[in-house]
Amino acid sequence: MAVVYGTISAILLFWHGAWQMLFGDAAALGTDWAWVLGIVFLVLTVRGVLFPVFVKQIKSQRAMQALQPRIKEIQEKHKNDRETMQKELLELYRTEKANPLMGFLPMLVQIPVFLGLFHVLRHLKPTMPEHMKTLYGWTVTQFDSASSATLFGAPIAASFRSGAQELSLLGTDGTTVRIVAAILIVTMIATTYLSSRQMILRTGWAENPQQRMVQRLMLYGIPFSLLVSGLIFPIGVIIYWVTTNLFSLAQQTWVLRKYPPPATGAPKATAAPTRAAASPAHATPSPARSLAPRPGAKPTTARKGAPRG
Repeated sequence: MAVVYGTISAILLFWHGAWQMLFGDAAALGTDWAWVLGIVFLVLTVRGVLFPVFVKQIKSQRAMQALQPRIKEIQEKHKNDRETMQKELLELYRTEKANPLMGFLPMLVQIPVFLGLFHVLRHLKPTMPEHMKTLYGWTVTQFDSASSATLFGAPIAASFRSGAQELSLLGTDGTTVRIVAAILIVTMIATTYLSSRQMILRTGWAENPQQRMVQRLMLYGIPFSLLVSGLIFPIGVIIYWVTTNLFSLAQQTWVLRKYPPPATGAPKATAAPTRAAASPAHATPSPARSLAPRPGAKPTTARKGAPRG
């Protein structure tokens, strides 16, 4: 994990240095914007690198959606022979270039980034010995600057559950930290729910009960779990989470327009006859109706050559 921590630190320090050239060390609205924007652009860097993977994920999901009828057919055909079923499914995925695991790849790649940032920000404590401050490529000056950086007066290294002693060392009070952290936690939960909901709408609700249960867990379980875990997240980590959720919402909106879900269902074969039946003026009369005399009509004469009674 040291490589991950070092990589995350390098990206964060790069963007902090870039924004510091513009803003210097000045703070506005109780916020050290060079550090806050450094975290925001850390997200944009990671998501930008993962964007080609994300496009492949969408294409793979679309391929999987198109293959659902054939997948069900194979599963039904070999429901008593799992080995043959798996072989035929793998062959189908290979020939159609669909990967059912592709949907999890972007999320799996982001987990080490999130854990790395969580560790680095938890590491930012003013009482840290000097030899520990220079871990992961930091200088003492950078470490001291980050450990005192704030968002609207709340240190980015503090969390909702930070104790009085830790807050005193960070030079702040619990009220400010809890207000800022609470607003960010609510925003994090809301954007996580919206992002999960948009993803489900993008792929559609699964017909399989187990898969649908997983979707419901993502939609409701993960946001609810953040209500608890968000209390221990440093404010800087919540900034990261909210930013990546907003990026996901924008990215998925673009995807829905660029790669719309495949149309499901075909027009009903009975639609045309139904419209014809609804318009008697255009209906073709049946032989029985065409031969039946109309009320008040003169009887027709017998055809030439017909026998007379």
